[in-house]
This record gives sequence, C-alpha cells and structure tokens, in this order.
Amino acid sequence: MSGLESVPSAYLSIGFLTVVGIIMPLTNFIITWLVRPKVDPARPHVTRSYLLEGYERDHSLYPRRLTTFECGSEPVGEAMIQFHFQYYWYAIIFLVFDVAFMFLVLGGMVAADATAVDVVDRASAVEQATDALLILGAFFATMSLGVWYVFRKRGRIYI
Repeated sequence: MSGLESVPSAYLSIGFLTVVGIIMPLTNFIITWLVRPKVDPARPHVTRSYLLEGYERDHSLYPRRLTTFECGSEPVGEAMIQFHFQYYWYAIIFLVFDVAFMFLVLGGMVAADATAVDVVDRASAVEQATDALLILGAFFATMSLGVWYVFRKRGRIYI
C-alpha cells in the first residue's frame, strides 16, 4: 500500500468482485430457468417454453432420450471398474507444484517489498522478509517430501 489507501478501500474491490462473482452465475441460472423448455405435466413427452409462446416439441418419437446416454453407446456392465492411480499422479503433482509456486511468488513479493527504496525501517523489513522466506522454504520442503513419498510408492497406492 502506498499510504494513500486505507484498509476498507483495499477490501472494497474484493467485496465488489465477490458480489459480481455471485450475481453473474445467479443471473445465468435465472435466465436459463425462464428460457429453457419445460416438460408439460399433462403430457410428459412434450416440452414447451412458457417464455417463447408457440414453442412446443413432441419427443415421443425419441425413446432413447430417456436412457443413460442420449448419444453414444449403451452402458454395458457395472459402474464399478478398476483403475490405476498412476494416471492421476500427473494431476496431483501439478496441483502440488501449482500451490507451491503461488506461495513462492507471494514470498518473492514480500521480499521485494522489504528491499524497496522507500522503506523506513530497513532492518526490521529485511528481518520480516527473511522470516517469511524461511516459512515458505519449510512449506515447500514439506510439499516436496509429500511428492517424494508418492513417487516412492511406485503404483502401490490402492483406493
């Protein structure tokens, strides 16, 4: 912060984005609910739109629409299948390093703020930045230990 902003004004943009993030999907849900065709209770094979008058579609000629897969192959067998965990390692490793990178960037920003030119008390700022980077190093070491443990298992993870 440059000193011109106050704490409430800094959080005002976060609150605004939160409200926008809630209103946008809610508006889409409401518009979709108003526009989409609905099943007529008297005739379950007919869909009609209450907003678009005259739009009515008879689905009695399409009996496959009520099956599990509307397009594609028919489901055969049970839903319980065996899968190998190794296919999900890449996604898990990506998430681990993605979170670690996010925190490392945050640590870099803290260090950059501590070494800025206009810092009044440079000694305490550098000390705080060193403490923050040590904590981030411990966090990254813990996450690396978790990744090492997963690679050490070599496919012996059973779910």
